[in-house]
Amino acid sequence: MEFTHDMLSRLEKLEHKYKVLGQDIESYLDGLLYADYLKYWDYVHLDTLLSLQTPKTPIPDEEIFIVYHQITELYFKLSLSAIRQIAYAEDLTLDLLKRQIGRVNRYFDNLIRSFDIMIDGMDKDEFLKFRMSLLPASGFQSAQYRMIEIVSTDMPNLIHHTRRKAIKKSAPLEEMYQNIYWKFGATELATGKKTLTLRQFEEKYSKRLIELAEDSKTNNIRQSYLKLSKTDQQDEELITLLREHDFNANIRWPLSHYRSAVRHLNREPDEIAATGGTNWQKYLPPKNQRIVFYPELWTDEHLENWGKSVEW
Repeated sequence: MEFTHDMLSRLEKLEHKYKVLGQDIESYLDGLLYADYLKYWDYVHLDTLLSLQTPKTPIPDEEIFIVYHQITELYFKLSLSAIRQIAYAEDLTLDLLKRQIGRVNRYFDNLIRSFDIMIDGMDKDEFLKFRMSLLPASGFQSAQYRMIEIVSTDMPNLIHHTRRKAIKKSAPLEEMYQNIYWKFGATELATGKKTLTLRQFEEKYSKRLIELAEDSKTNNIRQSYLKLSKTDQQDEELITLLREHDFNANIRWPLSHYRSAVRHLNREPDEIAATGGTNWQKYLPPKNQRIVFYPELWTDEHLENWGKSVEW
């Protein structure tokens, strides 16, 4: 076989790459010679992936519940990856911001459209049986979703709406975190005390979330948007993308959960409590939370009617 100019050029580049690192290219070529071919199932760790569903009951539809939540967490991981590329960009550009926000929106669009798997794709009676084996675990405990919120906007925008006026924007992050909106949804209905679900979550993740909030003071999507030039800030496509992200995360996504809760937990004459004891009737409806990542991009009318419609 005759070596072409392109092949020799590549070998020279590889030799330079390994020489800089103090490595011998011939050793790496030997390794390549004896290495096995990459297989799809090894690359995606398929056998491991398919072994990660471990139902707590023999009820068939529990597997649907597990798989969908695992898919959700993988989309959250992709969303966080896209957002980090915005927040930590050395040279943030309008095109980069639009490209990454577009990715986040596509991930959320897929999740929202597919939520019918949970709403209509599970047998209601089967769900009400296997859910009792999940106590006190709850989707409320998704740390990645809390991270998406923190890296999307400034902490004052995540404070519960009843506490926003009382807490200064210059307040310590720990104080803001103690008044973050979702904590008010994880209280026992009877006593008003923190649920075990919340106590477990705080023990595992609070330190990490506060550190992330500190790091994200200047490294979040909203701050990245505000760093753009005035001309770029007025880009209509970017504004639409940011508003879509805001609407997806703070209205469409929680409404999907609310629809599922109503479908499975709303039983006359009494509503069934969530597995984590969360006050889902008050916590899930976005009109009760009024969380807005980018308030400067919405009209007063939008903000006044936030969460009352699935369209904008």
